[in-house]
Amino acid sequence: MSDDNPPMEAYRYPDGSITYPGHPVGPDGEEPVGTVDLSEYTATVLTWTTSTATPPGVRAPNTLAIVEFDVEGEPVRAIGQVTDEDDVEIGDEVEPVYCEELREPGAGIREPASQDWDGYQFRPV
Repeated sequence: MSDDNPPMEAYRYPDGSITYPGHPVGPDGEEPVGTVDLSEYTATVLTWTTSTATPPGVRAPNTLAIVEFDVEGEPVRAIGQVTDEDDVEIGDEVEPVYCEELREPGAGIREPASQDWDGYQFRPV
């Protein structure tokens, strides 16, 4: 992974919990006290599905996985695309990989400059 990729940023709260994506108020009602870059960790696939009816600009078929990171004993769950060349199974170990375009910016009804199109996908280790 390149050092100039943005972090896959999760928020850490005073009670020790970590959420992804981060929220301004944590499960205990308090503000975050720090961040964790999940791109530095691997995760385990909890479940997955493949969508064949995708929104405009999203590849079809599109495999999505719910994964769980273990960050110093604290579970952190995330959902995201699986890299298009790979299949996954429940229990597989995956790593987050940065992708500049998770969908084609010009294919939807939104102005391409109005939102970010990048993010992280999961690739089996």
